[in-house]
Amino acid sequence: MLRLEPDEMASRVAQDIPDGAYVNLGIGMPTSVANYVSDDREVIYHSENGILGVGPAPKPGEEDPDLINAGKQFVTLLPGGCYFDNAESFAMMRGGHLDIAVLGAFQVSAGGDIANWATNDDRFPPAVGGAMDLAVGARQLFVLMRHTTRDNQPKILERCSYPLTGTGVVKRIYTDLAVIDVTPEGLRVRELYADNTLSEVQALTGAPLLAPES
Repeated sequence: MLRLEPDEMASRVAQDIPDGAYVNLGIGMPTSVANYVSDDREVIYHSENGILGVGPAPKPGEEDPDLINAGKQFVTLLPGGCYFDNAESFAMMRGGHLDIAVLGAFQVSAGGDIANWATNDDRFPPAVGGAMDLAVGARQLFVLMRHTTRDNQPKILERCSYPLTGTGVVKRIYTDLAVIDVTPEGLRVRELYADNTLSEVQALTGAPLLAPES
C-alpha cells in the first residue's frame, strides 16, 4: 500500500483550501500546509499565538527568532500580515471568523468527534491548547493525521476512546492512505491514493467506510 509522507499529506490538504480562505493550522503536521499554497490562490493563515498572514517556513539562515508559530517553529510573514495579542487571536477563533481549521488528532470517530489533547497515558501529559476553541469556532474542521498508530492500530473508530476535544465537528479526514469525508450517512472515502483499494484501507479502519461516489 502507498502511504504518503508528511509533506505529501500537507500538500494534499493545501489543494482543497479555497482562494481567500482564513485558515488556522494546528501544531504538528498541519503547520506544513502553509508551505504548499498554490500560486493562483491567496490563503490567509492564522496562528493562535497571534499572527495573521503566516507564510512558508524560512530558508536556513533566514530565521527570525521573533517570528514563530504556536508550535514554536520559525515562520515567515507574508505582505500585509500582522501580529496581535492572544485575546484578539482567540476572539477570531471563537467568533466564527476562521473558514477552516486543520488539526492533528489521536482519534476521530465515525460521527466526526475528535480527540487530540489527551491519551490517558501518564507518560504524555495532556495539552489541549486552543484546539477546543478551534473545534467549535472554525466553520470547517479538517483533520490531518496518520491512518494508524505506530503499532498499526486504527485511529479512525466508531467511537473515540480518548477524551474528546469536540463532538460532531470534523468534516474531512486526510491520512497517509486516503481522504475521507464525514457525512450524515457515514464515513465516505473521497480519494484513495495511487493503487490503494477500499478493502485495504477498510482493514486499517475501525469504522465502516463507504465507497467513493462515482
